[in-house]
Parts: sequence; C-alpha cells; structure tokens
Amino acid sequence: MLAAVCQMTSGPDRAKNLAQAQELLARAAARGARFAALPENFELMASAEEKRAQAEPLDGPTLGALCETARALGIWLLAGSFAERTEAGLLVRNTSALVDDRGEIRAVYRKIHLFDVDVGDGVSYRESDLVEPGSETVVAPTPLGELGLSICYDLRFPELYRRLSRAGAKLLAVPSAFTLMTGKDHWELLLRARAVENQCYVVAPAQFGEQPGNRRTWGRSMIVDPWGTVLACCPDGIGVALAEIDLAALERIRRSLPALEQRKLDLSSASAARQRHSETAGNRSTSSIFSAPTSSMSSRSSPTATPPEGGIRPTASRNRSSSG
Repeated sequence: MLAAVCQMTSGPDRAKNLAQAQELLARAAARGARFAALPENFELMASAEEKRAQAEPLDGPTLGALCETARALGIWLLAGSFAERTEAGLLVRNTSALVDDRGEIRAVYRKIHLFDVDVGDGVSYRESDLVEPGSETVVAPTPLGELGLSICYDLRFPELYRRLSRAGAKLLAVPSAFTLMTGKDHWELLLRARAVENQCYVVAPAQFGEQPGNRRTWGRSMIVDPWGTVLACCPDGIGVALAEIDLAALERIRRSLPALEQRKLDLSSASAARQRHSETAGNRSTSSIFSAPTSSMSSRSSPTATPPEGGIRPTASRNRSSSG
C-alpha cells in the first residue's frame, strides 16, 4: 500500500494552511495513497499568543474539516499536529490525530518531549511556555500496519520508539517542524536510526521554509524503510512524496536479523541498575575510589554553532511555539 508525506509551509493564516493541507492530501490520494500524513503545526505557524488564542478542541472546525476530507478522499490521514485547547486555557497541547477513511478519529497523541533549546540560530525555543506535555504513548491499527505516534523533538528520545515497537508498531510517524540548524545535520540521521533500530517504516512529514518568528524549517519530508533506506523524499518547497509500505519485506528483515527478539536489556532493567548504583554510591565515603569523575559531557565546551545556510543569523528572540 502507498503512504504519502505532505510537506507544507504553514503560516499565521489558518484558512490558507487548511486549504494547502487539503490540496496536498487530494494530490496524494490521486496518486494512489491509502494513508497521508501532514506535518507538525500544519494548521498554524504563529506566535505563542496567536496559537493560544486560536487553539481548538478535538471536535473543533479544523480537525472536523480534515475528517470530512478523509471521508471524501477515502484515505486514512494523520493530522500531524495542531494546538489543542486545554481546560484551563493557559497552555495548549501539541496534538496529533489519526483519522480513518470514514472520517472518524481513531487515535490521539499529545507530544511528550517539548523543545526547550538554543540551537544557535539566534532564536531561543521554549515550547514548554506554551505547551502542556503529554504522558501516554500511542500505537494504533491502520490498513498499513500498527502505527506508533510521535511528534518532532520526540525523535531524539529512542526509548520512546523502542516502547512503540515493543507495543507492536510497524510504522512510526514523526510529523515535524525541524529547524534548519538541526535539520541539516540530524534529521535524516535520526529518522534512519529510528527505522533501523526498531525495524520499522518511518513516515516523517515536515514543515519547510521561512516562517513567523525568524524561524526557518528544514523540510526534506521522507519515508524510510526498516533497513534504513530512504524510499521517498520531498525536495525543497511544498509537495508530496509517496512510497510503498511492504509489510512482507519488514517481516523478512525481522526474521533474518531478529534483533528485536534478542534484546537483553530493557528500560525497567536500566532503571533498576541506576537505582542500585545510587544506593551503592550512597554507602561509600566521598573519598572512595568510586567517586564521581572530574569531568563529564555536560562540563565540556560545545562546538561553536555554524550559522544557517548563507551565513545569515536571525536576530535573537524568544520563541514559544512548537518546533524541533
């Protein structure tokens, strides 16, 4: 079955963003896609104040319009992520919704890892100023196979994807708005790593281009197979890329290289090991030969960040919207 990733350049106009998303979904369906995915913040790339003011509930008009689009086109779609209103209203959730070909919402995931970083592009990202983090992992059945959900910055936390693969995921969705600074070096590398180590297909739609708040997103939306091969990739600009999802090929890889069945360690054993280390350290004097090393990765100086393409640095600012 064919899957599609939609690459967008969303801005502060929700109506235009929705029209762009629907046009790309229609283009994917016309080319035979049974499943199509939109990027993070597909509905709105804007300031924190604008996103807070325009946040919608799950049954709001934006997701409602996409449910109708899915039904009309006869495809499953992933509404990459949008600002979901919370009860208190002070924070929003960065929410991904899986919609079936009848227009029904089949699964909802709220982004767990929030993008609070300074990547060297002149913008300070503080997603937690705007977004309430989620806490639940989600795997849902689709016609293409079990789909594990994640969003953007989640990609840097491999334990999430191991949990998804252990729960039965054969595809991993990573709708994103990766920054130019991080994307040019890490985007493809991390996507292929998550595919190989979990022996899953990775479906990664992304934002591309210049957007409000001095942000520049990397794009390169892609689909990666369980061997780490990039099957399809969008060039710069707005567009769609499609690839075949072959579960028989996935199963052959898992049988011939059964790494998922040969695991010796898991998250619970790692946690227990840390606890035993902590208890042992607490029983030793500070003069013990097992005292903490004098240097660590956190104390080393980090390499100087290079400027974005063209050598232009945006002016420093504080950005609370979701990205990365």
